[in-house]
Amino acid sequence: MAKIEYELQEPKLLINRDNVVKRKVYVQNRLFKLFCLLSVLFLGLVLLSIIVFIGRTGLLVFKDVSFKEFFFSTTWEPFEEKYGAATFILGTLELTGLTLLIAAPISIAVAIFTAEIAPDWLKRILRPILDLLVGIPSIVYGYLGLTILIPFLRKVTGTMMGDGLLAAAIVLVIMVLPTISRISDDAISAVSSDLREASYALGASRMQTIFRVVIPHASSGLLTAIILGMARAIGETMAVVMVIGNTPQLAHDLLTPTAVLTSNIVNQIIDVEFDSTWNYALYMMAFLLLILSNVLIIIIRKLRTKGV
Repeated sequence: MAKIEYELQEPKLLINRDNVVKRKVYVQNRLFKLFCLLSVLFLGLVLLSIIVFIGRTGLLVFKDVSFKEFFFSTTWEPFEEKYGAATFILGTLELTGLTLLIAAPISIAVAIFTAEIAPDWLKRILRPILDLLVGIPSIVYGYLGLTILIPFLRKVTGTMMGDGLLAAAIVLVIMVLPTISRISDDAISAVSSDLREASYALGASRMQTIFRVVIPHASSGLLTAIILGMARAIGETMAVVMVIGNTPQLAHDLLTPTAVLTSNIVNQIIDVEFDSTWNYALYMMAFLLLILSNVLIIIIRKLRTKGV
């Protein structure tokens, strides 16, 4: 009888243990989901707080400065209560455009070579080198630009200064090239090998396959790489400060010292009082940079959603 009772109780014990295990797993899953949700909410709250604080502080500038003066005037004389930011806005756009013009084709060419042409042994060397270049601090690039690039430009062009858009663009190109190249390399490598084989089967050459099959199918990843690189170029500060000249004037050529939003902020933010129009103007510049960065991120999201 005791044996029969034990045999009857054993399934009940196993069922109870299974229930305990399931309950434990359920609780763990719920806690993990709750932790993830709280993390996302915290992240969103931090981002929203940054946007609201910078935006609210920056908009205070329009109590003393007109919208037209701030965005369309090139006169930046804080001691005379003149806060025209057009010079810095145009400088930022010009520097970003020049960097894009130089960096995009070179970076994509490096990515094509790495993904499609280079032998395997060379790929194993190039990819780690590009990864290491991505991690180098920007101030190192700026210092190299200040001590090597600018004296070289002075010698080649015969100018007295050497600072300006050209020096800043070259430094930024060197900085963003590894980022764009690595992301583009991943995008090209992700294209299915079946498409390449089908192209070769139809009699296409390697170059025809790369430019007519691989590149069109990797276009979404290539655009993402370029936009991410430009987002880094727009927000770069220390490297640009060291080579652009930091003069609030429009650049009439590539070798004229000028300034951009980031360089003007970092050079002047320490010297101003918080509750001043000057400080509010600098915060408005920071808000413009934040808007530009968010717009680029939204464009990337849209491209990925549409699968361009």
